[in-house]
Amino acid sequence: MSALGHYLEEEGIATVAISLIRPQTENTKPPRALWVPFELGRPFGPPGDPAFQKRVILAALRLLERDGGPVVIDDFPDDDPRAKPDSAWRAPPLPVATPGAISAAGLEREIAALQPAHDRWVTQYGRSAVGLSGLSVAECARYVAAWLSGGAPPPSPRDGFSAILALRFAVDDLKAFYLEAGAAGAAKPSSRQLGDWLWRDTAAGAAIVALRGLGLASGDERVKAVLGNFMVPAARVAAMG
Repeated sequence: MSALGHYLEEEGIATVAISLIRPQTENTKPPRALWVPFELGRPFGPPGDPAFQKRVILAALRLLERDGGPVVIDDFPDDDPRAKPDSAWRAPPLPVATPGAISAAGLEREIAALQPAHDRWVTQYGRSAVGLSGLSVAECARYVAAWLSGGAPPPSPRDGFSAILALRFAVDDLKAFYLEAGAAGAAKPSSRQLGDWLWRDTAAGAAIVALRGLGLASGDERVKAVLGNFMVPAARVAAMG
């Protein structure tokens, strides 16, 4: 979107981008961008907080009034207001992980254990972000495991989607499923609590981290860019060292 902004501005349409990955924005140099310190997938902050989200939108639109350029990148000053942990929250129970390589069977066992919690989320909120890939969550897990099997990249399971795009969407669906399952119930876990659970305690988190490593080692620049930049949030990468 940052690159697209240049083309729109050439046609006389002013643009502002919301940036979740500041180094990428600095590289693409959009005409105007607001960097926000939130988790990937939350460009306007926490769900269910329209007042905070309005503040983010207004901060972005005010960049249209700024002089300077040709590139203006500003930082949103506040963190996610739900960053404070909820001591009442408990992570959903998971099956005991089987030692060894990440497997489709292990991921599917974990998904089956989380399904009741995810069902509660859908009942509670009447919606879900799962569905971008067009695959079931179990199919997403199998596709991720196929990429990690050590052979050639598997073909796309969806017509019209390249293999790398299908993988990115499958990972997005996996993350949405886990985070929604983790947030079901009366407690209000912070994004950090949910993130710590996903990335430290689940087989899915380990699989996605392994995908990032696979991408960084790839000789295919597209695979390297997608798996290296869009699998694991930058803040999580920094925390892992």
